[in-house]
Amino acid sequence: MKKQVILAAICLTTVSIFYTSCKKKDTTTTPTPAANAPAGPTLYTRVGGTTMVQDPKAPAGTMIEKGRLTLRSVVDSAIYVIAADASINGYFTVLLQEVTAGNTTGFAALSENFTDFLCGATGATNSAYLYGGKSMKDAHDPAYTNRITQKVDNADFTQFVNDIGTALAKNGVTTSNNAQLVTDLVALLNTTRSTIVQR
Repeated sequence: MKKQVILAAICLTTVSIFYTSCKKKDTTTTPTPAANAPAGPTLYTRVGGTTMVQDPKAPAGTMIEKGRLTLRSVVDSAIYVIAADASINGYFTVLLQEVTAGNTTGFAALSENFTDFLCGATGATNSAYLYGGKSMKDAHDPAYTNRITQKVDNADFTQFVNDIGTALAKNGVTTSNNAQLVTDLVALLNTTRSTIVQR
């Protein structure tokens, strides 16, 4: 179980940071839930689904689906964890320089894009929540985006996933309290490894 949690964390973190490294949506690519997903509630439903709740980042009365809020919280935590991880934060010098200078537009775009990706990949149906940015391959290739400094290698993807695990734990998701959810998220994230790892 501990190994699955670490793997889940790494996968989610890697996907979060690497996938959302593109600053804005360029082309339409809508991820779909894994074809071999278990029958029953989608991952999106299991993390909160379509129940409407107050968006804590927005003015009073602004509502958000609970599933999206949960995924956004994990994504935002992951971005901070990765920014502090000297072993992989070199991929994101553009973003780090912007934030250090007080410009948070890149951070906001990364958060939105990765959250959109996860919403679609976990089974959200609200079209406003679905990713429409660069392909996973182009979003992680410096030849197609200046938001990432180099192509990703397998070891760094693994470290990224470990950082995602840390972000999951910061949001109360661990193998001790929700092992199946962690396992399913890891499996979903691992479906992106072959596209994101390009060296």
